[in-house]
Amino acid sequence: MNPSTAGWIDKFLRDFDIDSLSLSSLDELYLELRNVGFIYGTSVEIALSYDSEITYSEEEKTKINLFTALVVTYYETIDNGDSKDCIKALIEFYEYLDTKKSFFSFVNALTNSKSEKLEKIINTRIQTNESIFKKNFSHLLTNALLFIDVLAFEHFLIHDKNPIEYAATLEEALTNIVFLALNSKIEKDNYYELLVKLFASSVRYTKVNTDEDASFDQIELESYTDELEKRYILDLTSLAVWNDKEVDLGEQDFMRALGAELIIPNQWVKESLHSVQLFVKEHKEEISFFNYSNPAHHFYKQTSRTVSILILRNKKRLIKEISESKDLMILLGQSAIRDLSKEEKQQMKQQLLDVCKTIPSLAIFILPGGSLLLPLLVKFIPQLLPSAFNENK
Repeated sequence: MNPSTAGWIDKFLRDFDIDSLSLSSLDELYLELRNVGFIYGTSVEIALSYDSEITYSEEEKTKINLFTALVVTYYETIDNGDSKDCIKALIEFYEYLDTKKSFFSFVNALTNSKSEKLEKIINTRIQTNESIFKKNFSHLLTNALLFIDVLAFEHFLIHDKNPIEYAATLEEALTNIVFLALNSKIEKDNYYELLVKLFASSVRYTKVNTDEDASFDQIELESYTDELEKRYILDLTSLAVWNDKEVDLGEQDFMRALGAELIIPNQWVKESLHSVQLFVKEHKEEISFFNYSNPAHHFYKQTSRTVSILILRNKKRLIKEISESKDLMILLGQSAIRDLSKEEKQQMKQQLLDVCKTIPSLAIFILPGGSLLLPLLVKFIPQLLPSAFNENK
């Protein structure tokens, strides 16, 4: 079975023992998915044993793990289910999640094979960090949110209604909890805010509340009563507070408070933190994301070099375009001596994007999630402008 070629879903459903899949518990499978890293946004192995002569890539392992979890969810929820109905239910489910009705409708026009449609849909759900400039910036951490698909699919099968509200609400709760967790650090380094932005840019349905005064009171957790939902929220938060040193006291207090909010034993909290640390320790060398004490720092360094090259190559034209925008020049000058208001920042962001639209090689800033790089663009621009521009900095 090769997940990179057409027909792999049909072969998966033939080769895997459906009886054993239907008897598998999603709760048990979840622990395996966590052990192989799927819950953490990567897959070092596939969760269920499968004899294959092919050496799978990380992306292929992630595809298999996601589909396995979806199939197990189907057979655990639907009595006397069959593979054809499973594929039909998954396509219907993902069509609900495709709120913009863009890619999936395009897929439907290309093929009549339901399994091939599903293969293309799943392919769009999987993102890798192999080349961050070839991938959409808004999906850098999306794989860590893939299990939302599984929980939302279960919700869809049980309640037989559009799962988008459930998926959006769960994603919002998760991402806002992650923000609170990052904000609980006692000693915040220069890159923790960027990490928040990276995570915020990965969401599919909602926005992260980055209000520094945000608290648990603003996050609805009472509706999450299922053990699997609680474990997933806990494990993703543990991933967010991970670093190559010990979790500091502020983060420990936060995790205990989260456990209390979820009404779960403190032992679960300890196990969740230990699981992340153990996984990273065992697989740090093979997963570039974990090769740095702060992944955001690594991302910042990489993108900083790239943005610098882009600006230098377009120096003359960039200076001309910025100089012709009087409002932008004023805002850039003011940003050197004071903090801009929220409205001023939004205005500067929009005008910078307008400038980037006029220069083809700067189109990367206009892509979804490309606004992550705008602070870097602002950082380098003063070096291009006349010295008088910076005299009051």
